[in-house]
Amino acid sequence: MNYADRLHASIAHCGNACLVGLDPHLELLPPEFADVRDTSRPRAERARRLAQFCCEVIELVAGKVPAVKPQSAFFEVLGADGVAAWEDVVRAAHAAGLLVIGDVKRGDIATTAAAYATAFLEGTCKEDADSLCDAVTLNPFLGADSIEPFLDACSRTGKGLYILVRTSNKGSADFQRHGSPELSHVVADKVVSWGSKLVGAGGWSSVGAVVGATHGAELCDFRRRMPRTPFLLPGYGAQGASARDVLGAFELGSSGAPCGALVNSSRGITFAWREKAYAGKHWKDATCAALDHMVREINGALLTTR
Repeated sequence: MNYADRLHASIAHCGNACLVGLDPHLELLPPEFADVRDTSRPRAERARRLAQFCCEVIELVAGKVPAVKPQSAFFEVLGADGVAAWEDVVRAAHAAGLLVIGDVKRGDIATTAAAYATAFLEGTCKEDADSLCDAVTLNPFLGADSIEPFLDACSRTGKGLYILVRTSNKGSADFQRHGSPELSHVVADKVVSWGSKLVGAGGWSSVGAVVGATHGAELCDFRRRMPRTPFLLPGYGAQGASARDVLGAFELGSSGAPCGALVNSSRGITFAWREKAYAGKHWKDATCAALDHMVREINGALLTTR
């Protein structure tokens, strides 16, 4: 089964298309994990505690959402111990029945790209399997030869990709809206081409696109350009996008479950305890409440389109 088919099966099982980002900013961790910020402690101990926080988040969200998206940079700041912690978190997510989208944003060429594809999607031995991602994010700036090794890996493994097309950050327009046709449209058309040989039984490609929910007015146009491309939608919640902003990315499947996209929230879920709305709650209770709110809000907005 290819990635897109597994993704939509997981969405249908959970009844929502919400994605929890695991971005464990050291300075934002709850007080009980303050030791992760203590530079006098051994790095391996700090990395172990970082993984413990993420694994506790996984326990809270398992069965409620189809996938999680760990951001590699926040693990890599702790060096080799952080990379080991990353693998522990990926294993824990898989054990909990979650798909794992590795937010790694790699982009390089030839043998280097092939090595990245092996590292995150294929592994080098059987014992790697549980620590590999189901899909990864990629930066296409270097061109097709930076993507092709990942496409080959997906062909062999049934894994998936999310190509950066129109990102949610404030500076995204500097390059992505440049030119005529604008660069983001050129990349979107390439995503369709790259994904044409990786279409699953459900008709969706395993080559997806990252399109910011903060660009709601553009989302319908990107969906027309990429009709069978799964979208990863950052920007909901903390970055200002609403549930209404993401509607153009979705279709409703025969089961009534949403198809075609995942809506990401990272800080808004994992660090909800810091928000005024959840003041006084234990961080776990705040995370659960924020996730329940997100699911209700996204599903409620989708109901209005039926």
